[in-house]
Amino acid sequence: MSITTGPVSDRPAIDREGLRRKYREERDKRLRPDGNEQYLQPTGRFAHLLEDPYTPRVEREPLTDEVTVAVIGGGFSGLVTGARLKQAGIDDVRIIEGGGDVGGAWYWNRYPGAMCDTAAMVYLPLLEETGHMPSHKYVFAPEIQEHARRIARTFGLYDNAVFSTQITRLEWDDGSSRWIIHTDRGDRMRARFVTMGTGPLHRPKLPGIPGIESFGGHCFHTSRWDYDYTGGDPSGAPMTNLAGKRVGIIGTGATAVQCIPYLGRDAGDLFVFQRTPSSIDVRNNHPIDADWFSSLEPGWQQRWLTNFATLQTGGFADEDLVKDGWTDISQRIRDRVIADLGAGAAFTPETMLRAYEDSDDEKMEEIRARVDAIVGDPATAEKLKPWYRQLCKRPCFHDEYLDTYNRPNVHLVDTDGKGVDRIDESGVWVGDTHVELDCIVFASGFEVGTPAARRSGFETYGRDGLSLSEHWEEGMQSLHGIHVHGFPNLFVVGPSQGSNLISNITQNLTEAGRTIATVIRHALDDSADEVETTEAAEQAWVELVETSERAFIGNPECTPGYYNNEGGPIGRKEKRNGSGYPDGPVAFWQFIDRWRSDGRFEGLEFRRR
Repeated sequence: MSITTGPVSDRPAIDREGLRRKYREERDKRLRPDGNEQYLQPTGRFAHLLEDPYTPRVEREPLTDEVTVAVIGGGFSGLVTGARLKQAGIDDVRIIEGGGDVGGAWYWNRYPGAMCDTAAMVYLPLLEETGHMPSHKYVFAPEIQEHARRIARTFGLYDNAVFSTQITRLEWDDGSSRWIIHTDRGDRMRARFVTMGTGPLHRPKLPGIPGIESFGGHCFHTSRWDYDYTGGDPSGAPMTNLAGKRVGIIGTGATAVQCIPYLGRDAGDLFVFQRTPSSIDVRNNHPIDADWFSSLEPGWQQRWLTNFATLQTGGFADEDLVKDGWTDISQRIRDRVIADLGAGAAFTPETMLRAYEDSDDEKMEEIRARVDAIVGDPATAEKLKPWYRQLCKRPCFHDEYLDTYNRPNVHLVDTDGKGVDRIDESGVWVGDTHVELDCIVFASGFEVGTPAARRSGFETYGRDGLSLSEHWEEGMQSLHGIHVHGFPNLFVVGPSQGSNLISNITQNLTEAGRTIATVIRHALDDSADEVETTEAAEQAWVELVETSERAFIGNPECTPGYYNNEGGPIGRKEKRNGSGYPDGPVAFWQFIDRWRSDGRFEGLEFRRR
């Protein structure tokens, strides 16, 4: 059935029913009963993927000292929290990080072409505080990692930090109101407060392909890029060692989209094994003009952040400051609603749903048309088209990826949604086709939907020996996504059950850090030994979160991926883990600003022993 998408006469007719049918057919090809269990943990031959290839481990004596605040994780979550703590006058802060330096995901991800998918002006936190101007609208990984170091230097976070140190156990000592931190270095540190920003993007996962350990050639994961084998470096220098090599890459998600153009440039032959094509929108990267940047008035970054979040979540603003693919579809939805209301439609959920569906259909048609416009071979172009809603999977923005398939040495091996069948000593099997390879690159990403303790590598034990895994067995429980009942003086840093703005993760972290620093500052000023959310406040917040229609769990009708629990069931647990404030991120930040400013800290108890 063909319909016209809204009351405006010049809107193109789209066969909505046919499109939905195509989306369902493509989804059904990819559904599998094992969900997240289809991926392998790095063990055996791949155990080295949990090691640090970039910084040699230097032995040291175990630490048994005490700090005011232990910040677990040296990525942006730990850095912005540490910075806010320092701004609040709390100097006794220690970052504990498993890698050899700060940076988190940007410490591990050094593959060629790695860069942010959100504009640097809003993605890089604390730009004004550090006095830094991004070089481009979207910046590459080396610049992002250097900005992480800049934050650490600016706020003195290197001074008491410990690196190459993996926490093995975190336990609350009720007698002293202190956290005891055990590590693989034999440390038994004590901390009055602990912030936990371990993040979801640091533990690599592998595809569960039969025979994966039997491959006789070279192989590595993108998060542990082997430049000794490929040649080149993270800046994108030619990987001269790949000349004449037959290289295969398994995965076509956000990471693969960025590194495939470099592999296509340098490999003798590149074979791209695809289960599901990514949605590739225009990036249009460009340098940032220094004169223009210097003209920005103080407070510019907060204005940009609010503007981006407002537009990206369907709100209204006089101007789009960022102007990217994230804000584009939201503005389309908004404009359609306005047009419908002007034509006499009522403002109802049905009006909003129709505007969303029409805008998404229009956008995805444009993205598929872009494939045809760039890729020369029609058969290859057809296989590269994404048949799902734009936000079913992480949207990608790139200006070179699609054109890479016009290279004669680049071969798309589409698996029609099934994935690679098996790997043997000499290569990869897809159906009855065998592709001989010298090297396999696994672009299979990081663990997202697995238990937090598995991803972080340690368990957290609160009052009476209760583990965080036990407390969260039926899904995350918190107040504001930060405070957990039964775990005094512990603060979680992340988007879930808070602002939940997935398009710009760092904004969630920066605001959470501000809240945490405010609470800890108040506890110190009040001589409180413990701060903890009440059970009633936690339960009330969880019940509120469960009403949210903005859950980061995707649509069960979407093609499988980590946005929708790999196509598995989405129950109460999944909704708790992926939901935020029901009224959206901007409303949450307004709410939490009032909450931390009124001095009452409703829902928390500050106790003196």
